[in-house]
Amino acid sequence: MTSHKPTVLITGATGQIGGDTLRNLLADDTITLVAAVRSAAKAKPFEALGIRTVMLDFDKEETLAPALEGIDRAFLVTGYTVDMLRQSKAFLDQAKKSGVQHIVHLGACGRDDTTIGHWAWHQFVERYIEWYGFSFTHLRPECFMQNLLSYDGTQAVKNGVIEQYTGDARFSWVDGEDVARVAAQTLLHPIKHGGKTYRLGYDVQSYGDIAAIMTRVLGQPFRYDAQSPDVFLENMRAAGAEMAYMTCVHDNFTRMAARQIPGVEETFDNFPEITGRQPVRWEDFVQKHRSAFVYS
Repeated sequence: MTSHKPTVLITGATGQIGGDTLRNLLADDTITLVAAVRSAAKAKPFEALGIRTVMLDFDKEETLAPALEGIDRAFLVTGYTVDMLRQSKAFLDQAKKSGVQHIVHLGACGRDDTTIGHWAWHQFVERYIEWYGFSFTHLRPECFMQNLLSYDGTQAVKNGVIEQYTGDARFSWVDGEDVARVAAQTLLHPIKHGGKTYRLGYDVQSYGDIAAIMTRVLGQPFRYDAQSPDVFLENMRAAGAEMAYMTCVHDNFTRMAARQIPGVEETFDNFPEITGRQPVRWEDFVQKHRSAFVYS
């Protein structure tokens, strides 16, 4: 008699965190991996690796039931719009009907009492997961280091100048690849990680600090040019971003610069225990992505 091999669904499989999570799980033969994609074209790279795919579009609710059939564990990764609330609810409603047992939810920063809008939205999703009675692991990453590579398609570092919007505030950071490493472990070991909320932040730096690190590591001068959060809002509007979400981010930046968000400098010691390795820090990240930062 063979034991059941759990089937694990990765939503956001074509994105950064979902894709990295899937790659971290590829070599594990104790589970069956399933990548959620929105089109046949996006399925091809996964199928070439022998990974099963399902069609799932958060905005097409009719795709949810077929995608979730036979799934035991799911990684829930939604996009950066207010639609994440509706999308998450519909996904979780169907996941419950389909018999999904364990949900790993990729949320946002913050303490439980946060009043930053988009952080709070994710906490509403967390509470809904708990209300349904799923086994769960909530992931709350602090600021992604990858935001210095680009943010919603906007280049963040140009010719040695970091243009950002949080004044001289220091706050906690995490490498997105480390978030994926944690996600993979929580999907592999739901009993060990069930019922846990993991805040993920391991290096506290201001943008001025980061410019100094880049200067030291890369051997070129870098500086931080602090911009008004209002500039960010106009840039996002011009880029066609979803403004309900970006207005929350604007509030986040404004309050961050004014030092009005408690706990943003907190770091955590959970990463080695979860993954068996040390987290990436800013020196490591700059070295790893040096080609994206160096300039001529």
